[in-house]
Amino acid sequence: MRQLASIGKHAFLILASIVSLFPFLWMLIGMTNTSSDIVKGRFTFGTNLGANITKLFEGSNIGAAFMNSLMIAVVGTLLTLLLCSAAGYGFEIYRSKQKDRLFAFLLLSMMMPFAAIMIPLFKMFSQWGMLNSAIAVILPTMTTAFMIFFFLQNTKSFPRELLQAGRVDGLNEWKLFTHVYVPTMKPTYAAAAIITFMANWNNFLWPLIALQSPEKKTLPLIVSSLASSYNPDYGIIMVAIVISTLPTVLIFFLLQKQFVQGMLGSVK
Repeated sequence: MRQLASIGKHAFLILASIVSLFPFLWMLIGMTNTSSDIVKGRFTFGTNLGANITKLFEGSNIGAAFMNSLMIAVVGTLLTLLLCSAAGYGFEIYRSKQKDRLFAFLLLSMMMPFAAIMIPLFKMFSQWGMLNSAIAVILPTMTTAFMIFFFLQNTKSFPRELLQAGRVDGLNEWKLFTHVYVPTMKPTYAAAAIITFMANWNNFLWPLIALQSPEKKTLPLIVSSLASSYNPDYGIIMVAIVISTLPTVLIFFLLQKQFVQGMLGSVK
């Protein structure tokens, strides 16, 4: 009976893996074929990879878009980790009734859809003369209620004895945060970094509104423009999708162990 259960579990996991990996395999095969072969459903590797890559880089500004996305994602992630971790740390370590009320009010912002604040954001950045710049994309994503809540919840498992020992050693509050809290919470930072980087990298709606000039556009905008053309070349689109997927895959595999620990709230 146990062997049958084990076989069933493994069969289910294998099936789930195939279903999950099939789109990525189709994407890798598609980037080597012509557009007509992809439309016909060809599921074997072709010889058109070099031509697809050449057409992509000659017909679009994907190189600049990649660098724009990378800069926005990296800078936005670093700022989010700094600000949201400091906020979550402050809300949990220095608790008071007033701060609890403020945090409860902050959580209400999670119920507000982005479409409700999209027009006010556009008018605000337009008046400040900051549209069509990376700053306009980064600023609205620097702090989110979810990420502050994520750090606050993980800070609940942070040993307070470390702070007391640091104060005895003469550390001020900023050094307690940077020299004691941050190193101890590395798994939490890794999990938050993956979530934030992927959100910034795949951000589409607000960059579509805030970035008007072609040289400022990000990678998701370029991929969208390729897919929405009158006669899309699916081989080129597959190459662009692979390029846009690689950074997030790389980040996840580099930090996957810390990601699991951070999501479980483990502190070492």
